[in-house]
Amino acid sequence: MMSQPVEEMPLDEMIASVQRGDQTLQNYLLKSYQPFIAKCVSEVCKRYIDPQKDDEFSIGLAAFNEAILSYSPDKGSSFLSFSKLVVKRKVIDYIRYVQRTPAAISLDESFDEEQMENPTEIVAVKEIYQQEQEAWHRREEIMDFKEKLRVYKLSLVELTEASPKHKDARESAVAVARKLYNDTDLREYVYQKKKLPIKDLVKIVDVSKKTLERNRKFILAIFVVLDEDYMYLKEYLKGVG
Repeated sequence: MMSQPVEEMPLDEMIASVQRGDQTLQNYLLKSYQPFIAKCVSEVCKRYIDPQKDDEFSIGLAAFNEAILSYSPDKGSSFLSFSKLVVKRKVIDYIRYVQRTPAAISLDESFDEEQMENPTEIVAVKEIYQQEQEAWHRREEIMDFKEKLRVYKLSLVELTEASPKHKDARESAVAVARKLYNDTDLREYVYQKKKLPIKDLVKIVDVSKKTLERNRKFILAIFVVLDEDYMYLKEYLKGVG
């Protein structure tokens, strides 16, 4: 039994309890945070979301539950920040899935394909909507990336200034970041210390200590990208390093 009222428990404690199997707390969180979930979903759909009627809310609720079960405070972000991103991504994925289903496409409340006789116009509207969604998703990733960088005392401005100027140097730094991330012990060190394990890292890479120190910020930033579910940012790393 809990020794304090549920309402007085810190959120992280409740989440930890749910992850240990407390279904009562799980149901409490899913019910209590419905307004928060509806707000997140509404920001994606750009309209009022009715929890009783809108399928998007159900997707958001399931995503919030997934966030509860997968959240780890060691990653550096707050649960609400983490869950907001999970909910929005799942809803966006759902919208994209619906778009690919011809019988169920609905881009906007005021959009009626039957009123558009020109098929080219219909395609153009869909493409514009898709581009807007992707642009929004990219912005969300960048905003979340900025938050994660802040945990490591980095900023996008610093990252721009610290990025290696030459292609070979950038590829080498990305390769170092990949080795760092793929080494369980070194990855845990970064999680805990929020810095590069220079002494241990130099033993497993073909890069000098001086170069590692010079590219420290850039390597940490790539580590963050590798550690997160960034669909668009990771596109830039494909085939690099």
